[in-house]
Amino acid sequence: MELDDFDLQILQSMQEDNQRTSQDVAQRVNLSPVSCLRRMKRLRESKVVTADVSVVDPAAVGRGITMVVLVSLESERADKLDLFKRAMQGAPEIMQCLSVTGEVDFVLTLTMRDMAEYEVFAQRHFWGNPNVKRFSTLVVMSRVKNGLTVPVATGV
Repeated sequence: MELDDFDLQILQSMQEDNQRTSQDVAQRVNLSPVSCLRRMKRLRESKVVTADVSVVDPAAVGRGITMVVLVSLESERADKLDLFKRAMQGAPEIMQCLSVTGEVDFVLTLTMRDMAEYEVFAQRHFWGNPNVKRFSTLVVMSRVKNGLTVPVATGV
């Protein structure tokens, strides 16, 4: 899908605040509200915008520990990779699961209430999984930058 400068400006505005009305976005990007609404709808339908979400502070809901886990698998056969991916997709504690190149196979970002909860999680998903060769856990000390916005370049 080709994106013009108006589309990019709309995307930037939507990323800043996904609850802005099409009228508000239209005013910000200098388009008519009808044209802006049509473009916003097209961006969603074509999956350029994959979701409209609210970002929740994990600590505010009792999940004060964030971890990054590096996972290496024994076998990279397609069926074993798919099995691991499905398990990660089904784990609500996992905020992100990235399949990567390099020394590890997956990088996970997850949030936990406490270390005891993580121990149960690690037992179920890592120690209890014969395809997990090794995993390394990094505990996040502070969030220097946290977000999901994608930089969009505009000609403006």
